[in-house]
Amino acid sequence: MGLGGFVLSLALTYLGLLAVTFFIGRVVPVDPALAVVGDRASEEQIARVREEMGLNQPLPRQFLLYVSKVVQGDLGVSLLTSRPVLDDIARTFPATLELASAGILIGVLLGVPLGVWAAVRRGRFADQLVRVMGLIGYSVPIFWLGLMGLVLFYARLGWVAGPGRIDIAFEYSIAPVTRLMLVDTALAGDLPAFCNALAHLALPAALLGYFSLAYISRMTRSFMLKELGSEYIIAARAKGLSESRIIWRHALRNAAVPLVTVIALSYAGLLEGSVLTETVFAWPGLGLYITNSLQNADMNAVLGGTLVVGSVFIALNQLSDLLYRMLDPRTR
Repeated sequence: MGLGGFVLSLALTYLGLLAVTFFIGRVVPVDPALAVVGDRASEEQIARVREEMGLNQPLPRQFLLYVSKVVQGDLGVSLLTSRPVLDDIARTFPATLELASAGILIGVLLGVPLGVWAAVRRGRFADQLVRVMGLIGYSVPIFWLGLMGLVLFYARLGWVAGPGRIDIAFEYSIAPVTRLMLVDTALAGDLPAFCNALAHLALPAALLGYFSLAYISRMTRSFMLKELGSEYIIAARAKGLSESRIIWRHALRNAAVPLVTVIALSYAGLLEGSVLTETVFAWPGLGLYITNSLQNADMNAVLGGTLVVGSVFIALNQLSDLLYRMLDPRTR
């Protein structure tokens, strides 16, 4: 696919995303005009607001108006915060980014070696142990794990900090340079605040890391089993290469090609799927913002957040395709 085809494909994908978010906003049983003026407004006031919002126009024209506003960066104003939705997203998304990045880092650093270990020890105790860990990670609801984690590690043992990103004693003393709490506290040179932010991050990041670890380890095991059964591995063993070199330098290197896509999609899943984790831990990220907005019928905020989540998925999917081509010359 040439550059023109790539750009066209990307544009059509985003157009489809815009269409989905637009029609979601039209089929939900919430009148945007009524949400703005309140249920005690007169019929004349509601009709005037509907006209100002363009809701009395045909759907195709409403969609074109919606697309033109999104292209200009106008996602509307949040009814809950009375601020532009784009400003709210810029304020909350870094918290989700920090949490998901820590989770995927844990998932990759532990999931890949565990998957390799399980493939090498296929059918043995180590393999069964990794598979059971993955099954538990898939089966147990993450909100339940979060609540149990808070009860055990925070309330009983006191090993981690409680809900939120940082204690209120440090919250207003840190300048929001990047809005990534660990980065901002490090830039400020405030070691107690950095340690406090890390203590708040540890438990929710570990839960998300375990959730991604379950998926990554299972896929790594599957890819490695395929590679270890290939003819080039048999040839490498016949040449007398050490088993560790065969596993880590040859098999894992080839398994890493499809694994890139798995990691990218897992990361995107953490960015959009951390709603329950953020709710349990009162983590002020995009997931909690969308949840609160949905509970208050703030559709501008809900659709804006949904659009950002969809954009993240598209961007990471395109990035994984690019890395796939770089790692595997056969796909170029």
